[in-house]
Amino acid sequence: MMHGMMLGMGLMGLLVVIVLLLSAAALVKYLRSSNRGGDR
Repeated sequence: MMHGMMLGMGLMGLLVVIVLLLSAAALVKYLRSSNRGGDR
């Protein structure tokens, strides 16, 4: 029982990390494309 719970929490953590990475990459891509010719 304990092992299943640990596995579930690990999968949830992995899912959260993947979502954060994808959203961060999308945000960076959006900022770079929308800020073309800016001062930064």
